[in-house]
Amino acid sequence: MQLPTVERIRTYPIKSLDGAERERAELVSGGCLAGDREFAIVDNEGEYVNGIRTPDVHGLSVSVDRESETVVIGRRGENERREFDLNDRADLNAWLSDYFGFDVTVVRDETGMPDRPDRGPTVISAATLREVASWFGGVTVDGTRRRFRANVEIGGVPPFWEDRLYGADGTRSFEIGDVRFEGDGPCGRCAVPTRDPDTGERTEGFQERFVEKREETLPEWTPSERFDHYYKLMTNTRVPGPGRGETISVGDSVRMLSD
Repeated sequence: MQLPTVERIRTYPIKSLDGAERERAELVSGGCLAGDREFAIVDNEGEYVNGIRTPDVHGLSVSVDRESETVVIGRRGENERREFDLNDRADLNAWLSDYFGFDVTVVRDETGMPDRPDRGPTVISAATLREVASWFGGVTVDGTRRRFRANVEIGGVPPFWEDRLYGADGTRSFEIGDVRFEGDGPCGRCAVPTRDPDTGERTEGFQERFVEKREETLPEWTPSERFDHYYKLMTNTRVPGPGRGETISVGDSVRMLSD
């Protein structure tokens, strides 16, 4: 019997934009993975310019080099790309302001800017992504991965195994490698997964189909008490204690510590 192991780690250097594959990732204060949502685009009011607010974020193709602290960015589907310095972001801000059609600024927080400030990495199983992709014609596994944007994928387990990581009325403890986490419940979803990650176009009937199939396929181990609705997928986590400096890697085993 195959044991649960980390199959993939992905961080999102600029909030709402393209992810980056990682072989290993260190935790920072608060429990986020280093480099995950470290940068974000905000407007003049300090509000995020993200996929919830505008599908235009899907039109950007982005690659961040963490060593040189540069970003290469362009319009998806076009060949022209520009490289910008992430330490001196004036030119990047100007380019993005022109793209969105209003003034924006790229801000930085090395502890990360997840939607929930006390959140650790999000967890999903590779089998879950395959299962969800099978519910929709023309939607690939990688496309499903890019729609739901989890940090850690677990292999060697059945679909929706990640629902085991939280209880009916609280958290459950588990380890990835030597790092302890607490599963904090299923993640409620927004409009982003309903859109094609390349074009930003809405997939007709996506949410309705997802809700129907999620309820229909809910495993016996899933605490149904945590579902006031079925538009939920992947598991939110917290990191008890400081967390800073601890590391998870592809190939790490995953062990439940509490029932």
